[in-house]
Amino acid sequence: MRPRLGRPDIRRYADRFGLPQSDDGLGVTFLGVATLLLDDGATSVLTDGFFSRPSLPRVLLGRIGPDAARIDAALARARIDRLDAVAPVHTHYDHAMDSAVVAARTGATLYGGTSTAHVGSGGGLPADRVEVVVPGAPVSIGGFRLTWLESEHCPPDRFPGTITEPVVPPVKVGAYRCGEAWSILVEHDSGRTALVQGSAGFVPGSLAGRSAEVAYLGVGQLGVQSPDYIRRYWAETVETVGAREVVLIHWDDFFRPLDRPLRCVPYLGDDLDATMDVIAGLARDQGVGLHFPSVGRREDPWRLSRR
Repeated sequence: MRPRLGRPDIRRYADRFGLPQSDDGLGVTFLGVATLLLDDGATSVLTDGFFSRPSLPRVLLGRIGPDAARIDAALARARIDRLDAVAPVHTHYDHAMDSAVVAARTGATLYGGTSTAHVGSGGGLPADRVEVVVPGAPVSIGGFRLTWLESEHCPPDRFPGTITEPVVPPVKVGAYRCGEAWSILVEHDSGRTALVQGSAGFVPGSLAGRSAEVAYLGVGQLGVQSPDYIRRYWAETVETVGAREVVLIHWDDFFRPLDRPLRCVPYLGDDLDATMDVIAGLARDQGVGLHFPSVGRREDPWRLSRR
């Protein structure tokens, strides 16, 4: 079969943007890929913190590492000067590469598995600013309670395995092996709950007995899976936790700088249209809201879930 050229047009889904804006209280700001800023005005938690977004040729042919100028610019645009936690969903470069630098810039503690800890130490983060989590054990961070639950990367995982020694950039992309992949359950003192599913993989039954009103659902590489896989992924995440609103993340082309308009990953790497053909029907049939987040905009999806 001849490879399909081009990329999906995100404008096709314009009606799924426009989540309610949050001006106070708990809000979530999407900052590309699976980077989400959750803050309540007193405490701020950032998943991933990936802002460097090196070009495809650089990733394939060169060595990569955090781009300080891009990180600083992204933090400034998002008005982030302090964070309490940085939590990569796994340790591929497009999730964890910048995490130690972002934590160092903002005074945050870096949370994750042992692979995340090696990214932190390789990035010069002091040991007292790195915390290795216990799967299933809640961690209180200000008004938030986060629980890391075991998950899997969406197939194919091009760089599987754990990171066993400090990653000192610049390095080849393969140094950022997947490590521990997580589903992160977020509970807030306000009673609001969310699931952050950064990669479109799952461990059957891992989320059983858990609940979340909102699911931030990673869909990267989901469009190259079978419709049956997509339906099982939805069932193991959205259906299992009972989410009433789903916000899609990890659909944007992360080789493109964040200061340019977001666009979809090319068909050669993924097919967002194929993903939407399946999950839009699932959402419709189950009465679940299906949305895209607007980059850089502080939003409140819980306002919809509690109508």
